[in-house]
Amino acid sequence: MGFTLLAVALLAAACGGDGDTTPAAAEDDRADGSLGIVEVAEGDAIQIRSLNAITGDVAWLGLANQRGVELAIGDFGPIHGFDVELGAGLDEFCSSDGGQAAAQTIVADSDVVGVIGTSCSVAATAAAPLITGAGLAMIAPSNTSPLLTSDLEGNPGVNYNVGYYRTSNNGLVVGEAMARFVHDELGLDTAAALHDGDPYSQSIAQAFADSFEILGGTVTIFTAVNKEDSDMLPVLTEVATGGPEALFFPIFQPAGDFLAEQVHSVAGLEDIVLLTDAALLVDGFMSLPQSEGIYFSGPDLRFGGSANESTGRNAADLLTIFEETYGEPPSGPYWGHSYDATTLLLEAIKASSRLDDGTLVIDRAGVREHLYSVRDYGGIIGSISCDGFGDCGSQKVTVILHLDADDIEASKNNIVFEFAP
Repeated sequence: MGFTLLAVALLAAACGGDGDTTPAAAEDDRADGSLGIVEVAEGDAIQIRSLNAITGDVAWLGLANQRGVELAIGDFGPIHGFDVELGAGLDEFCSSDGGQAAAQTIVADSDVVGVIGTSCSVAATAAAPLITGAGLAMIAPSNTSPLLTSDLEGNPGVNYNVGYYRTSNNGLVVGEAMARFVHDELGLDTAAALHDGDPYSQSIAQAFADSFEILGGTVTIFTAVNKEDSDMLPVLTEVATGGPEALFFPIFQPAGDFLAEQVHSVAGLEDIVLLTDAALLVDGFMSLPQSEGIYFSGPDLRFGGSANESTGRNAADLLTIFEETYGEPPSGPYWGHSYDATTLLLEAIKASSRLDDGTLVIDRAGVREHLYSVRDYGGIIGSISCDGFGDCGSQKVTVILHLDADDIEASKNNIVFEFAP
């Protein structure tokens, strides 16, 4: 993938320009007890935690993630005869403060071995340093900010932490995919990009802008909306002054609702092409009339007959079980990523633990070492391999065109473009 301006910023901030591209994981994690051990007495359970946004405007994302974790634990079963216990789901509220507070709760419990989460990149920037700093492994199913892992060129992001992994893709790929779609497929030469200031939104919008300009397009404006605003007319009027043909806005609800509702009422934006990302690839937004005609980028969810090699559960059966268990289909697109993240963690615990006179001894450094060594693991989302910065998921991105707010499932299958670096 092209080395973008964002990648340059990542390198300068994280590496100080010294050119060292060796992942810190290569030296800091060894299965030698260096991060401490967790002992589970006979009759007790192995403790892991789910940290996701399960209330508020982004609950649609976190609840689907948490449910994927719950199903995976049930399907995986005991480890060396010891049950795995999730405890109460922790809420990161898709915020920095929420992520920090929940992380403090987690690390206060010395029995916890690992964490599945967060849902949101902004929460991860605050939670990951605390969780990984305590020696735990943290696997996120839906974080996409490149700042959390790397620039995909061997350089760590400014929010990278050893012991952090994800099964979702890297936002640099999303930005490039949308830029190529707008410039090469739609044949448009000018575009605007809006974000809402958090690490996910800003980094993906920046990746789009950088890639679009590399392709020869012109970015007419790169600016932010306020997450709390309902009146988008001032920022949209500013956008209109540049006369863009397309607008990429990877933001959350409810700001996305208001923007999509108001954009075409602004002079000069009557016919602008609208594009967004997986944060709005949810039923709550797609059921709104103003969502029709918008292009959405997101992870490739065409899982087909792929199965998780640890549990044997295939994607189609898991989706059926999900709906039967919770009375509804997944509300967000990362349920499969959550399921796979959980079985990866459980396999790592299994590989890094031993029985000692009835007590299960888990080496925390061994858990991390196992995760960094994952290659070609069969998951619901497809083949999974982890690089030295914790990027484990498929980097394939699809773009759909949403045509009918009354038939959301048809739109989710209306793929008009796909990209993989």
